[in-house]
Amino acid sequence: MPARLQEGALIDGFRLGAHIHSGAMGDIYRVSGPETGFPLIMKVPRLADDQSIEGLLAFETEVRILPRLSGSHFPRFVRAGDISENPYLVLEWLEGRSLAAILESGPMAPDEAARIASKIADALQSLHQQDTIHFDLKPDNAILMPDGRVCLIDFGLAHHVRYPDLLAEERRFTAGSTPYVSPEQVLHTRSDPRSDLFALGVVLYEMATGELPFGVPESMAGLRDRLWLDPVPPRVRQAGIAPWLQEVILHCLEPDAANRYQSAARVSFDLRHPSQVALTARAGKLRRSGLLAQAGRWWRARNRAAVARPLPGALVDRAPVILAAVDTMHPDDERHPALRRVVAQVLTLSAEFRLICVSVISGGPGAQSQSDGNAKAGLPVDHLVRLRHWVEPLHLPVQRLSLHVLEAASPAGALVDFARENHVDLIMIGAPDPDQEALAWWRSVASGVTSNAHCSVHVVRVPRAARGPS
Repeated sequence: MPARLQEGALIDGFRLGAHIHSGAMGDIYRVSGPETGFPLIMKVPRLADDQSIEGLLAFETEVRILPRLSGSHFPRFVRAGDISENPYLVLEWLEGRSLAAILESGPMAPDEAARIASKIADALQSLHQQDTIHFDLKPDNAILMPDGRVCLIDFGLAHHVRYPDLLAEERRFTAGSTPYVSPEQVLHTRSDPRSDLFALGVVLYEMATGELPFGVPESMAGLRDRLWLDPVPPRVRQAGIAPWLQEVILHCLEPDAANRYQSAARVSFDLRHPSQVALTARAGKLRRSGLLAQAGRWWRARNRAAVARPLPGALVDRAPVILAAVDTMHPDDERHPALRRVVAQVLTLSAEFRLICVSVISGGPGAQSQSDGNAKAGLPVDHLVRLRHWVEPLHLPVQRLSLHVLEAASPAGALVDFARENHVDLIMIGAPDPDQEALAWWRSVASGVTSNAHCSVHVVRVPRAARGPS
C-alpha cells in the first residue's frame, strides 16, 4: 500500500473518507462500507522499508486482541485485512473527546479528575478481566464518551496472555510513552496488569496538577529514576487536592507493584467513595522523602530485577470485592450470626479482599450514608452504627472494609446497582424465613438480587437446628 491512500479509494468494500490522523505507526481514515449501525475508521500501518518494525508489530497485536475484547469500554472490531497483501483494521469510530484534548486547557478540579479517573479504572478492570494489559495508557488513549463512559483505544502495545507478546519477543519491553511507563516495563517485563494502575496514577496526577510526576525522560537512566524517586506530592503542586485524593494517586505510583492497588476495581471504588479511603502517611506528605531515605531507595533499586507476576485475570480474582447485605432494620434477626459466620469463612480464601457491608432502608433513591463519621444531617447514622456492630466480631483492618447505608424504595434493585457500579465479585445475603408462606422466596430481596445480579450470589440459610422454638 502507498504511504498515504487517496480519499474515495475502495478497499475490500470499504470506501475511504477523509484522512484524520497520522501517527508514528500508521494512518487513520474515516470509511464507509457495509452497514454496521455505527461510524467506522480504518487504521493502515506503514510498511515501507524505511519504517520501524514497531508499526508492523503494533498492527499484528491489535488484529489479535481487538476481536477478543467485549464490552462498552472498547471500540468494536469490524474487519482486518491480510497483513501480507492488504493490511488494514476497520473499527468503530468513537464519537467522543480525548482526555488529552481536555487537558490542553490545564488541570481539572480535583473532584472532576477523580470522577473521570474512576471511569478509566472501570475500563481497565474490564480489560484485565479479559486477560489483557494495555501498556500504553495515557490521555491520548482515553476517550470520554457523551454518555459518561471512558473508552480505551490504541492496543498496539497491549499484551493478551493467550497470545505471543510480539514486542517482548523483539525485546522492545519499554515500548510506550515515557511519562507513563511503569517500573516493571523499565525492568523489562510485560506481564503485570498493575503496570496499567501505575499509568493511571500518572494520568490522575496530571489531571489534578497539570504536571507529570516524573517529567518526560529521554534516556533509560531517566526512566529508571521512577524505581526509587518519589514524585513531588500532588498537594504541593495544587493546594485544592484533598488528602484522600493524594493518597489514591501516590498509592497508584508506588514503585513496587506489591505496594500498589492490586486491582483497578479498588482504585475505582476509592475514587467514588472518598470517605472510605484509608489514609496513610502518603495522604499527609508535603515534600519528597529526605536525602537519606531516597539514597536508600536508590541503593535497593540499583540491582532490582524483573519478577514473574500473576496473569491479569488471576490477579483480579486474588483481590475480590465482596458485598455482604445486612438487614439493619431487624438487628436481632437470627440470620445475622449465620451470615457473619459464612462471610468470615469466605474472607479466609484471599488476603487481598475488600468487604463492603451494605444496608438498604426505606427511602428515596440516591441517598447514601457512609462510615466516615461525617454523615449528612437526616441520614440514618444509627444504621451505620448497627453495621459497625455487625462487622466488629470479624476484626477487619480498616483498609479492607467499608460500610454503606442506602435509602431506596427497592432494596434488591439498590443492591444490584451498587454491586455493579463497584465491581463486586460476590454478593452474600440471607435467605428469607423458610417458615413463611410458600411464595416468600419469590417476593424476597434475596430472590431479586439473585435474579438480576451481574456477579455470583451466595444465599445463606439459618440451619434449622440453630433456629429458636417456633
